[in-house]
Amino acid sequence: MTTIKIDGMKCQHCVSSVQKGLEALEGVTGVQVDLEAHEAHFAGEVDLQRVKAVIAEKGFSVVE
Repeated sequence: MTTIKIDGMKCQHCVSSVQKGLEALEGVTGVQVDLEAHEAHFAGEVDLQRVKAVIAEKGFSVVE
């Protein structure tokens, strides 16, 4: 399971947007987005640059 911190999520709509974006990535499974922790958890083999790009497309950023 991979965990990434996400900056900018403020509501359940934000969570839904990030979750749908990550679920659409080939090879990603088990996506869980936590609004309170500002984190996304997922499994699978995927390039983290692709994950960051999807999150940026949704209007958020990954905290390094």
